[in-house]
Amino acid sequence: MGDTLITVVAIILAAILMFVFPLMTMSDRTDDVSQLAVETATTEFVDDVRTTGRLSMDKYSSFVETISATGNTYDVEMEAQILDENPGKKTTQAEPNKIGENVYYTMYTSQIMDAINPTNGQTRTLALKEGDIFSVNVRNTNTTLSQQLKNFFYSVTGNDTYTIAAEHAGIVTANGAGN
Repeated sequence: MGDTLITVVAIILAAILMFVFPLMTMSDRTDDVSQLAVETATTEFVDDVRTTGRLSMDKYSSFVETISATGNTYDVEMEAQILDENPGKKTTQAEPNKIGENVYYTMYTSQIMDAINPTNGQTRTLALKEGDIFSVNVRNTNTTLSQQLKNFFYSVTGNDTYTIAAEHAGIVTANGAGN
């Protein structure tokens, strides 16, 4: 009886070592590859908007298509901080530049999407100007295989956690309205 129990335990441990841990390792690597792809795509997207000063639905759709190719679903949050040049500027003859602080007003994802969504077949773009700040934050919304396995074996991750995320921001270096 004792030898049979030890044999069954040994078979179960061997199965875990031979199948489950390699599966966990491979799923972790898949998440790592997805993480790298999302980080790269996010950086390229933000840098493209920064250097051209323009955001269109085509650029956004291409970005979402690229990150969705990883097989996960994502929540994409965009933020554009628009430089509102101080209209009440003061000048002196010695210093013709404005005195005072520049103020930024912020456009969030829903406002940006409203600005770039085509209407009546007309494509629209959001034109940014030099000095504006554009940022994108991406997080996966689905539970990956790696998360499911960790939940099963470790009970580590919760409902609000995500494993794949990317964030990038930068100052716009070109005037989009002039192009």
